[in-house]
Amino acid sequence: MSLSPQVRERIQSIVGSERVVLFMKGNPDAPQCGFSSQVVQILNRLLPSYGSFDVLSDRDVREGIKEFSSWPTIPQLYIGGEFQGGCDIVKEMYASGELHQALGLEMQKVEPPRVTVTDAAAAVLRDALRQGGELHVAIDAGFKHALSLAPRAGHEIAAESNGITLLFDRDSASRASGLTIDAVDQGGRKALAVENPNAPKAGAVNQLTVRELRAWLDAGEKVHLYDVRTPDEHRTARIAGATLVDPNVAAEIEKLPKDARIVFHCHHGGRSQAASEHFAALGFTNVHNLAGGIDAWSREIDPSVPRY
Repeated sequence: MSLSPQVRERIQSIVGSERVVLFMKGNPDAPQCGFSSQVVQILNRLLPSYGSFDVLSDRDVREGIKEFSSWPTIPQLYIGGEFQGGCDIVKEMYASGELHQALGLEMQKVEPPRVTVTDAAAAVLRDALRQGGELHVAIDAGFKHALSLAPRAGHEIAAESNGITLLFDRDSASRASGLTIDAVDQGGRKALAVENPNAPKAGAVNQLTVRELRAWLDAGEKVHLYDVRTPDEHRTARIAGATLVDPNVAAEIEKLPKDARIVFHCHHGGRSQAASEHFAALGFTNVHNLAGGIDAWSREIDPSVPRY
């Protein structure tokens, strides 16, 4: 596809519309591909807002941006009018600190985590390391752990235990303090087992009664109260101070401190239980589901709230 002057001018206008612009599939609240989602997650960690353009909404821009930047895939990130790269390059820039520098941000120092590799695990890992590469440990936002052997890129955060060096990316290192790697018998062979004290424990969602919530609110205690029902339900009946959750609000919740007191409610407690479990799995440690939902609130606390 030859890039027409009109499309080139339009793309240039989009690139210059804000200091940071992401050409992506979907929008930051609802990415429509995994690669776009990964870049959005990185930018959301660093910036309160940035520009974006949904290439799925405009075929001319979707095809034209590839020629404009001489880059064949989406997403594409521009900073200050300069093309930075696609998903893999942005991830590499974030890990190395180059993205912080490009954005004019100070890169916060992440200390090497305190880790323990047991004698049994060290023996297994030494055998594996003889194959070549170094041991990388990745911990995602849901505290799923992945161990792999790969060359060192140079920007990893290294921790050592029992003669074994473990390499973490910045986010994984921040989730790894107290990590223990052991080896257990499994079907006649040794298998590695990872224990992370930072991971949310089973049953981490607390069941909160409406009377307990009322007491917190009356005492003026800090509570982040969220309604996970539909907009129509929220208009029909609401608890004062409850914020209806939409993609923007969900993104704001993810930025709260991990020990923030968060309460979710719905009609009877089912949908809010699912929402509570979701955020507990992201590492939030003070999550509460309002038992009985707004229906219990109407029956026990405030009869002026309509029941439906």
